[in-house]
Amino acid sequence: MDTKAIEYHVHGLLKAIGEDPDREGLRETPARVAQMLEEVLEGTAFSNHDIAQMFGKTFAAENSGDTDSTVVMRDITVFSYCEHHLALMYDMTVNVAYIPNGRVLGLSKIARICDMAAKRLQLQERLGNDICEIISEAAGTDDVGVVIKGCHSCMTARGIRNASAYTVTTTYRGRFRDDKSLQELIAEK
Repeated sequence: MDTKAIEYHVHGLLKAIGEDPDREGLRETPARVAQMLEEVLEGTAFSNHDIAQMFGKTFAAENSGDTDSTVVMRDITVFSYCEHHLALMYDMTVNVAYIPNGRVLGLSKIARICDMAAKRLQLQERLGNDICEIISEAAGTDDVGVVIKGCHSCMTARGIRNASAYTVTTTYRGRFRDDKSLQELIAEK
């Protein structure tokens, strides 16, 4: 990430909105914004394959391939930024489930995958697809489901300003596509 270019452009943005970027409260803002973007958009530097490799630590699974051994993790909190307005997507929770195919992921790896995939300019729908793709590769299974619920400041803080609006997206692969009982395991309550 080119933090010097970000600093330069944030300085210009402050001028463009009528601020004095050289006043005391704003002098260090371009550098702070560049540092923040480097942190919150860290996932931009990695492909889905890279993330699967980073967090693909697995262990032998018991009862592999049996839907009774489905792994479910609920209420993983993440945030992201909408690529349309660079607006915050917040109060996001991710529910993930997969059916092991011989291997299971370390539990913290599931949350780390969700977090890293969210650290990009995103659409909520794409985020669900990215998480599904990464979990599928990392766990070695086609049977993955992801449900995301989140608020978007492009809806709540601007435009329509509907503070109570939230969005739910679902992404199902493999057996999750057609099996309602598997979908219910991760459905937003």
